[in-house]
Amino acid sequence: MFSLFLIRASDAASRVLIVTGAPGEEQYATAFSQWSSNWQKACAAAGAKAAVIESTDKEALPHLHQTLEAEPTSTTDELWLVLLGHGSFDGKDGKFNLAGDDLSASDLAAWLKPFHRPVIVVCSFSASGAFLKPLSGPGRIVITATKSGAENNYARFGGYFSEAIADPAADLDKDGQTSVLEAWLAAAQRVADFYKNEDRLATEHSLLDDNGDGLGTPPDWFQGIRVVKKTKDSREPDGLRAHQIHLLPSEAERALPPAVRAERDALERELAQLRETKATLPEDEYYAKLEALVVRLARLYQNGGSPGSR
Repeated sequence: MFSLFLIRASDAASRVLIVTGAPGEEQYATAFSQWSSNWQKACAAAGAKAAVIESTDKEALPHLHQTLEAEPTSTTDELWLVLLGHGSFDGKDGKFNLAGDDLSASDLAAWLKPFHRPVIVVCSFSASGAFLKPLSGPGRIVITATKSGAENNYARFGGYFSEAIADPAADLDKDGQTSVLEAWLAAAQRVADFYKNEDRLATEHSLLDDNGDGLGTPPDWFQGIRVVKKTKDSREPDGLRAHQIHLLPSEAERALPPAVRAERDALERELAQLRETKATLPEDEYYAKLEALVVRLARLYQNGGSPGSR
């Protein structure tokens, strides 16, 4: 079944495509249906515009392609693609299992190539790590349930993430909204807790990529919402952009004009990136750059922005 429903507040701009793959066994059908329901409820609460492709749709692949082709490619509106189900990897290309023809990582990468708008792809399925590098790019947030295509057992991550995306309890910085980063960290922790409590070897390790390098970062590199480990080549850390995206924004966030929000987000990323270089800069130079950014942020807040608790 392919359905489209519009539940959109006047100040909401998110477009969410929810695709439930072929479940195989009945127990998985029940789980994936619940995950989809969780996302639909979150979209309704957020006033987001959503399209749903059900697990029984034998034309799911062309329906997804048609829906993406109909989407604007250049806009500030966020496009979310949520894939729930099972996946596989043949050593060359990742697959997301659908009722009809499967979706390959290479095909999805080609379909998303024309997009120059914020895109968030949530790959909640086994072997989804194979989708990370092909889908990564500027302006993209890519989340996978596994670290590679070799982790091909049933992945529970999707269920926990569907619960966390609009859960106030996942709001780590207590700014009244749960970011993509915070939801991902909460879900990854729940996955880890499951395997620990069951005394089982973990067969799924989620990754997040939002800096476009296609490598991803695991959740244990974070302390709170900040990366505390460094790569050997000191790449820009993942997580900065993911913490600025919220499916269900706070009232204060909704009140910000889009231009102000975009400028604030850019300044906050500059500030976070500057902190990463502190050890490599002379003290005077670092604090001069820090002061300049803080002053620009302060002026922005005075003209309609809100610092929140970032």
